[in-house]
Amino acid sequence: MNLRGFATINYWADDVAAAAAWYTELLGVEPYFQRPGPDGAPAYAEFRIGDNEAELGLVSRAFAPPGLPAEPGGALMYWHVDDLEGMVARLLELGATEFQPVTARGDLGFVTASVVDPFGNVLGVMYNPHYVEQFGSRR
Repeated sequence: MNLRGFATINYWADDVAAAAAWYTELLGVEPYFQRPGPDGAPAYAEFRIGDNEAELGLVSRAFAPPGLPAEPGGALMYWHVDDLEGMVARLLELGATEFQPVTARGDLGFVTASVVDPFGNVLGVMYNPHYVEQFGSRR
């Protein structure tokens, strides 16, 4: 048995409709799937993005596991981007706040940064030479 790859990441939001609109602006695509909650308000929205059509789910915080911290922290998943500085600038322009500045990770070309989206989720972005070897660059 092996972990075969990233399948879905869920980000929490008190207002899923607002989060879906923010991520639609960032990603340039609408969610392909949405589901209302018991009260009829949006409770889940899902995007498929990137080379592997990874799933980014926006879930109503009402469905978060008990004890989930409200502050940013915990595991940090990074999305590969070809233009790290440009993506960080775009995220900040859209209202995200810096969580971790652009940081080189050794001398092999790995560079990371992270922001907190307007809904309290940490969004990691990374230039990853290994990813470029697998999928190429779109620069």
